[in-house]
Amino acid sequence: MTDDTPEVTADLPDSPIHTTGTDHITLVGSNEEDTIAFYRDLLGMPLVLRQPNLDDPSSTHLFFDTGDGRIITFFVGDRPSNRQPPRGGVGGVHHLALSIDPERFVEIREALEAADRHYNEFDRGIFHSLYTRDHNGFLLELSTDKFSIPDERYGEVLATAQRIREEAGADFAREEDVEAALDELGIEYEKVELPDAPSGSEL
Repeated sequence: MTDDTPEVTADLPDSPIHTTGTDHITLVGSNEEDTIAFYRDLLGMPLVLRQPNLDDPSSTHLFFDTGDGRIITFFVGDRPSNRQPPRGGVGGVHHLALSIDPERFVEIREALEAADRHYNEFDRGIFHSLYTRDHNGFLLELSTDKFSIPDERYGEVLATAQRIREEAGADFAREEDVEAALDELGIEYEKVELPDAPSGSEL
């Protein structure tokens, strides 16, 4: 590691502000019908609030519960959906990762197939993911952890796995790095068996 490489650590930085979590994420959607059909009727997120967009009352603001009380919201109007991937670039959102139950991983994959939704499946080393697109081409990652890691220690585990993988000379964090981090930190865990899949890495 060179002197200009940023430090990776779960310790709070010496900064004037410390956030306490993710409250919600808001995306610009197309129309209400297609948005509800995908996020509520396919992904199973309850629609918990529907009201005018307070910054633009001509559009509607939809709030969905992602499953843990964290909210994803959409500004929707009278716009057609377009399943072509949106143009990327600096300031854009590449993808949104949503957690899924590891015990239902295969069932969820089959549900995407039944709904005629293309997906890619990857074993990312520290988690296992299905990548698909919504009705507007927005990239979604349906991700499940391989290990039962307590939420309050997740960052600590990843930072420790980072150090272990660097010491091992690995290009990216692997399953064995996370397992070693959990053992080093004395965190009890259960490992989930998931299907074999490529890493997707081009390294």
